[in-house]
Amino acid sequence: MKSPLFAFFGTPEFATYALDALEREGMLPALVVTVPDKPRDRGEVTPTPVKAWAEARGIDVITPENFKETPEELLNTDWDVFVVVAYGKMIPKAVLEMPRKGAVNIHPSLLPKFRGPSPVLSAILADERETGVSVMLLDEGQDTGPVLAQARIEIDEAEWPLPATLLTEMLFTEGGNLLVETLPLWLDGTITPEPQDSARATHTKKFKDEDSLIDPLGDAREQLLKIRAFDNPPAGGHRAHYFDHGRRVIVTDAQISDGTLEILRVIPEGRKETDFKSFLASRANTL
Repeated sequence: MKSPLFAFFGTPEFATYALDALEREGMLPALVVTVPDKPRDRGEVTPTPVKAWAEARGIDVITPENFKETPEELLNTDWDVFVVVAYGKMIPKAVLEMPRKGAVNIHPSLLPKFRGPSPVLSAILADERETGVSVMLLDEGQDTGPVLAQARIEIDEAEWPLPATLLTEMLFTEGGNLLVETLPLWLDGTITPEPQDSARATHTKKFKDEDSLIDPLGDAREQLLKIRAFDNPPAGGHRAHYFDHGRRVIVTDAQISDGTLEILRVIPEGRKETDFKSFLASRANTL
């Protein structure tokens, strides 16, 4: 089968895992669509990881603010398919239906479970060790389209709960592998999309900072799940934390010992990361 003519929609670092998998199979997008550049570290405006990936390979990139008007670059080509991986913006139905074979998406859950914006964090917070990834077709709903393929991820009980950054990397790496296996079959017409059972669907939400607040003296398992889930990048910047005399203390590592939460490392407000015992010792000297 010849390489399909497709556009890729994506934004963060883990979306490039799918691009890497496609590239290894000789399938490069003719166009990349990502969000506009934004100020990041120290106010410096930097391209999204997906844009940087495309520019390094000489692939055309567009960064529309929205789709009130469909970009000409999408209109002037007879596309085979769109591939969408963590794009971060709603794509209207009219755009999704432009390609001959629609828009294929990687979603890091076993749909219809954990539809919505935060499937990885929600799986960790729900203590769901059995997880996986879905390759699906997008429609106008939120992760409601039919499924083309799924893959389960085996996680050893002793390693669970994983930090969200690591679980995200695992799921999108597997998602990229599943995508390159599934896409040719879908384009050839040898896969039949499987409608989701909406009666079994569960939904996720966008988390707020208060959702990442822990209680060091609360239920140990619940607090550990929060610390693993809110370990930063997948949480949109929210980090597991508590307040000590009005000052924010970010918890970066912990474990459960004899049924009790044992905090191992923290970032006290205005200071660098340190082990928890050193933090307690310095705190005692200042109180």
